[in-house]
Amino acid sequence: MTTQAGVAVRVIATRVVDAVMHRGRSLKAELAANLPRIEDARDRALLEAICFAALRSRVRGEAAIAAWMSKPPGPGDSELRALLHVGFAQLVVMALPAHAALSATVEAVRALGRPHQDKLVNALLRRAQREGLPTVPADAAWPAWLRRHVRTDWPQQADAIFAASQREAPLWLRVNRRHGTREAYRGRLQDAGIAAETADGVADALLLRAPVAATTLPGFAEGHVSVQDGAAQRVADLFHDLPAGARVLDLCAAPGGKSAHLLERDPSLQLVALDIDARRLQRVRETLERVGVSARLHAADGADPASWWDGQPFDAVLLDAPCSATGIVRRQPDVLLHRRAEDMVALTGLQARLLDAAWQVLRPGGRLVYATCSLLRMENAEQLASFRARHADAAMEALGDAWGRADDGGRQRLPGEQDMDGFFYAALRKA
Repeated sequence: MTTQAGVAVRVIATRVVDAVMHRGRSLKAELAANLPRIEDARDRALLEAICFAALRSRVRGEAAIAAWMSKPPGPGDSELRALLHVGFAQLVVMALPAHAALSATVEAVRALGRPHQDKLVNALLRRAQREGLPTVPADAAWPAWLRRHVRTDWPQQADAIFAASQREAPLWLRVNRRHGTREAYRGRLQDAGIAAETADGVADALLLRAPVAATTLPGFAEGHVSVQDGAAQRVADLFHDLPAGARVLDLCAAPGGKSAHLLERDPSLQLVALDIDARRLQRVRETLERVGVSARLHAADGADPASWWDGQPFDAVLLDAPCSATGIVRRQPDVLLHRRAEDMVALTGLQARLLDAAWQVLRPGGRLVYATCSLLRMENAEQLASFRARHADAAMEALGDAWGRADDGGRQRLPGEQDMDGFFYAALRKA
């Protein structure tokens, strides 16, 4: 990496972190807008890693700023605050070579038009290098209302949940079996100098302890492999007994990973991928095209079948419902910044309407798979209990221990268990 490129990465990282921390922007959206500005894949990977590390260590960084600065940056100086988080993350969390991280970050101060603050930033970063960042409780990053929910729902596991959510997630790959076996692809990775492990119970998955940029994976552009957490990959196993040519609905399909996985396993499926957001549906189209499968895509409100359903029932429906995303905080640390208690009323109401809509379009004898990346029982076990109270013809299908912890007919996997994300699964049969 040239010095100029290194400084550019720190400048962009500062602006991304500032937008996410102080202006309510989505980390995913900010990275999507800024990553194309960087030519080298290694620099893009570094930018992502810095942003994630800065947000995961946000509370420790805030403690350092409060303790070490006689006058911490005010609301009008949020960019300086973000830059300090970027520097702390490199030195303490990522343990990058100190000289390069310090020089590039201090130079970024000048590139951001703040030359009068370079000595201040240099001094604070050197202190972080010497002393580390203050220690804070693992749950300190969680809003108090959300912390209470987790401790109420999972009293014995809450501390482990908070700790796991602060750690960097490994990279899970899904091998497209239409292009070869998992073992064959593992050999291709080995030839490229990339170490990968197989995972018990996740048939198409490989696990990389040292993440790499997806675009550098052999055959990625050709659809031979995709990035998808092991917990999300398990969803396809709940459709293992569908007959050839079955009609399947993915009710909230974007960004398309689960639809793609189902079709990689059985291209004969007549799959309808539906999403309310036409722009996000374009991502589904791109995902399916890359892996070489096809589906019928439809932009519509899944909770309103009258606006899109043709009256022909589906053999199976997947509802990967919009949720609090509390099971994937390690992958989306900005969830803890943006989620509000009042959001939950709207979210659980939407989940209930989507469940009812899914049931309406499902044929008798068909299966509904309900999944979320949430840890909250109000979105999972309690949501399904309410659904079954409304629908006497709904019968839960038993799922084994491999799916996670039993929770009122469904199964809950907690973050970090078997190196996977937090995820909830349930399968219901329509009598």
